[in-house]
Amino acid sequence: MTPHYGHLIRILGTCTEQAMTNALASMDLTAAQGQIVGYITHSKQPPCPKDIEQAFHLSHPTVSGLLSRLEKKGFIEFRPDENDRRSKRVHLLPKGRELDETMHQTILSTEARLVQGFSEAELDQFHDLLTRALHNMGGYPCKRRQKEEPCK
Repeated sequence: MTPHYGHLIRILGTCTEQAMTNALASMDLTAAQGQIVGYITHSKQPPCPKDIEQAFHLSHPTVSGLLSRLEKKGFIEFRPDENDRRSKRVHLLPKGRELDETMHQTILSTEARLVQGFSEAELDQFHDLLTRALHNMGGYPCKRRQKEEPCK
């Protein structure tokens, strides 16, 4: 029987996402919201929503919903771009900055669980195979068709 890799990858993705969501549940956050906060935390400058859409390969309505919920929960706020008042930038509030360490620890523990029992050689091979599979699917990260638009 031919293995169905996509099915296994989907299950693995769901398991890792659920582990992250469970770890963030006490803060009333989902894995996706936590990842967005992590992205904002480590951005060189506060991103605009379009930057987040492109970084995560998500649609505008999806990002708008995620950011709206993060704003309502007090993790972020929108401020006008200093160079273009028509554009908005996403800024972390203190509550959002506090989340960074929790996210970091959760990622480390989830990834350690994911590769538990792997030898050093297997870890290298696993990384190489995942990277090659991503490349085979259109690059790293995979390309999503998007219109070129400035921040709004």
